[in-house]
Amino acid sequence: MFRSLEKYQYGVDVLVAATYYVVAVTLFGGNSYSYLDSVMGEAGFAFVAGGYAVAVGLRRVSPGLALAVAWVFSVLQMALSIQPNVFNVATCLVLYTTAAYGSRMARNLGLVSVGVGAFVAAAYLTLRGAALGVSTTIFGFLELPQVFLQYSLLFAAILFVLGMPWLLGLLVRAMMRNRESRLARERAEQDVIVEQERNRIARDMHDVVAHSLAVVIAQSDGARYARASDPAAVDEALIAISSTARQALADVRLLLGQLRHSQADGPQPSIADLDRLIDQLRASGLTIDFEQVGDPRPLGAAHELSVYRIVQEAITNALRHGRRDRAVTVRFDWTPSTLDLTITNGTTVPITTAELHIGHGLAGMTERASLVGGSLRAEPTGDSFVVSASLPAAVVA
Repeated sequence: MFRSLEKYQYGVDVLVAATYYVVAVTLFGGNSYSYLDSVMGEAGFAFVAGGYAVAVGLRRVSPGLALAVAWVFSVLQMALSIQPNVFNVATCLVLYTTAAYGSRMARNLGLVSVGVGAFVAAAYLTLRGAALGVSTTIFGFLELPQVFLQYSLLFAAILFVLGMPWLLGLLVRAMMRNRESRLARERAEQDVIVEQERNRIARDMHDVVAHSLAVVIAQSDGARYARASDPAAVDEALIAISSTARQALADVRLLLGQLRHSQADGPQPSIADLDRLIDQLRASGLTIDFEQVGDPRPLGAAHELSVYRIVQEAITNALRHGRRDRAVTVRFDWTPSTLDLTITNGTTVPITTAELHIGHGLAGMTERASLVGGSLRAEPTGDSFVVSASLPAAVVA
């Protein structure tokens, strides 16, 4: 399997392989072989070093193929009686990349190569008497314990030398996977934040547009019916329509600017703005009774925005779907720990309705209440429609 690399990485790997080959032939070529014919020895070493250089060049683009090349030339090195030396670091580089970048099969083959390579290399060096000057005769009873000791020491040393790069590659692989997971998690969290912000803007857009259009429609209908009997009411209705449309246009522009440029939130309405909202709706011909029980106190910005939007949506729904001959009652009950809202209006929904259709408005009110840790219910009760919300009312320090 071949991996896709950046263009500069291909160049770096070729440069590393060429440098390795030049250094190996220049520094270690003259004393790493044991041929009687020095010309053949030099050519054999150059060929083996070239094979290792190929493995070094392939180590990242294809770790499995690089491991196979390294094995072939390791066997050839032993066959040509070329002494192990620093140039064998190529094997360590290949083992590192099998663990860091290779597939599961290449990684497992790298681990097998660590054990098998240590076994074969230790046996090769022991039989040739290449370490500690111990005799290579293994058939003599008196020398057999020394041979086993020599083999054990060599096996442990080579296992450590080959195993450390593989373990280091495995550690680097785990670190890269952890980094990728963290980046993916951060991207997912960022996507959630963006989606939540878009949903918030969509809720605000719905509240602004639905409320404003409901007021404009009510004023227009009222002016049309009152034109014959009370011409002065037409001017008042047009003034109310104009001010409502201007305010709605300003709010929509602000929300679209946030959506387009992800700019900071602009000023948001609060409980203090409810008087203006109620006066605006009263001007449309709706009777609204507002009362408070308990001691009002300032809340957090998110809580006040939720209160404003819930009241706005509930009264707008009363204007659109409720009975005009009955007053809308807005009641605030302040307790030490909560603010309980109740908005009641006469409904045109049949009392026998078993299931209430939940539109964007009611869903938005419910979500606004839950976002600040509260709850909301909206349901017909007798011949009225009641919106009840309970929000935590922690005092702002």
